[in-house]
Amino acid sequence: MIAKPPRKVFDLVYMGTPAFAATILAALIEAGHRILAVYTQPPRPAGRGHRPQPAPVQLLAAQHGLALRSPVSLQTPEAQAAFAELGADAAVVAAYGLILPHSILHTPRLGCLNVHASLLPRWRGAAPIQRALLADDTETGISIMQMEEGLDTGPIVLQQAMSIASSMTAGCLSAKLATLGAGLILEALDGIADGTLVPRPQPRDGVTYAHKISRQDGRLDWRLTATSLERQVRALDPWPGVYFDGPVGRSAGERIRVLAALALPGEPGTAPGTVLDDNLSIACGEGALRPLRLQRAGRAPLDAAAFLRGFPIAPGTVLPCRATS
Repeated sequence: MIAKPPRKVFDLVYMGTPAFAATILAALIEAGHRILAVYTQPPRPAGRGHRPQPAPVQLLAAQHGLALRSPVSLQTPEAQAAFAELGADAAVVAAYGLILPHSILHTPRLGCLNVHASLLPRWRGAAPIQRALLADDTETGISIMQMEEGLDTGPIVLQQAMSIASSMTAGCLSAKLATLGAGLILEALDGIADGTLVPRPQPRDGVTYAHKISRQDGRLDWRLTATSLERQVRALDPWPGVYFDGPVGRSAGERIRVLAALALPGEPGTAPGTVLDDNLSIACGEGALRPLRLQRAGRAPLDAAAFLRGFPIAPGTVLPCRATS
């Protein structure tokens, strides 16, 4: 068997923040590339104490002793000069969170390569994984894109598809796509450098936008179909999570998180939000949603049966369809 030749080693700037991006950074480090600096978002308040928590990319960079930068903006001449002084062959970008100005996009000799979690031009924008699940897509993938100033409009260097299983959560899908992206970016760097990969323009047809997800997107509206709500549970796991408002007159306004759920046939003519049985099946605009795992604020997650023993919600209870606070 002929040994595979070693990959060329590049001087790289890495730009990313969440776990998806950390997986890709780890692959670049393992492949032996020189990481001149890591750009990531500064720590954000999280958890019950709302204390600043370092992002996964920051933690990984610290473990490997990499130079870490967290500028508030890249639009200043000082930030752009500091980037240029690194003299990188390329910048690899994955879910970073800041807009890259023209001067930075054109500073590295091989440009800035984005690892994007969709089959562009479908789902350009901030939340491609969640939007694919919400839309009930059966396929997604990774696009390695040569970045330009438009929102995910740059030419494609490499693309690979993968199927979406019906039970996938955003967390699970993100992990699988990160592994796929890690392999593709290594291939893309080699191919661009030796000229075997030539970026091609994105198709003009099929453009969709993955608008940013907010906490407000997590509220369940019982007037929607049960199947769409079940997708919402999976698409917003682990963040921001989905919830419904507690029963009127008892814990009104309390947000109860739903961590897993099952869509079922409903009872025609039943008002949306009505609890149908002792298993907490809840009538929807079409069908019924049965939460399988729930969590009250400040409490541990529980399976539905254990949750109902401590917080019973009787059949016939009507849960609000609109926010109560």
